[in-house]
Amino acid sequence: MSAQQSTPSKAPTLDEKASLQKLLSADQARVDAWLDALLSTPGAAERLDAAMRHGVLGGGKRLRPVLVYAAGRALGATDEVLDPVAASVELIHAYSLVHDDLPAMDDDDLRRGQPTVHRAFDEASAILAGDALQTLAFEVLAHQAHPRLAAMVTTLAEASGRTGMAAGQALDLAAVGQPADLDALARMHRHKTGALIRAAVRLGGLTAVDADDPRVTALDAYAAAIGLAFQIQDDILDVTGDTATLGKTSGADAARDKPTYPALLGLDGARAMADDLLDEALTALEPLGDDAATLAALARHMIERDH
Repeated sequence: MSAQQSTPSKAPTLDEKASLQKLLSADQARVDAWLDALLSTPGAAERLDAAMRHGVLGGGKRLRPVLVYAAGRALGATDEVLDPVAASVELIHAYSLVHDDLPAMDDDDLRRGQPTVHRAFDEASAILAGDALQTLAFEVLAHQAHPRLAAMVTTLAEASGRTGMAAGQALDLAAVGQPADLDALARMHRHKTGALIRAAVRLGGLTAVDADDPRVTALDAYAAAIGLAFQIQDDILDVTGDTATLGKTSGADAARDKPTYPALLGLDGARAMADDLLDEALTALEPLGDDAATLAALARHMIERDH
């Protein structure tokens, strides 16, 4: 019996944590090499190229590419097939951060421990860099000869646009200074943060099997739970973390009068909700058995992280 089947939320051992950290480092290095190669090819505008590199290559957890690799491997995909998919997801994530940080959006000065793109360059360069990163993501994905390419492109597009991240950012901006409830907060975060996490896991699955495979359904339920749990932990860290560790300004949500889970539930209530979502995610993985061990470890990691 797998660990997630017997005791879904049991704490990982030191050996398990070390093993996961080794895997995270390897996958981060793998996708970083892909991203570096993609962004080292000169475009037509040198300053735009520099802004794009600044927005992508300055660090980051690379969580979404790691989820692509973990989901794909769980269903039998090879790393070589997963590489461009992982890179495309991270490019979409990077574009969203560049745009979210703009003065017209969240107006952030710090990202991943360095100045945001609009601060390091200028607002116009940041807008163009985000635009170019988004289109590069689809260029990378579309260049792959894959039998489920159409479904993969659709998955990434839906997660990025008016039914995904863009909608979530719109809901986030509209919520500033307004009364909030848990249902509205969950709806916003399932779009803004959860949509791309779900897409990363689904894309990993689609590299290996058809969409009607029941394991893809299991992966989607897992991803829906961890996507929200990840955001709850982000909200908690905005209260409890420090700027140096987070790599972005702590306390920013409260300063902007944004609704958060700690504000609505208190820190203990937010942590309890994240724990419940973790159990939900691990239960969803049961049909995959031991093949889902890495996905289970990643779920635990996502609500134990300090940045």
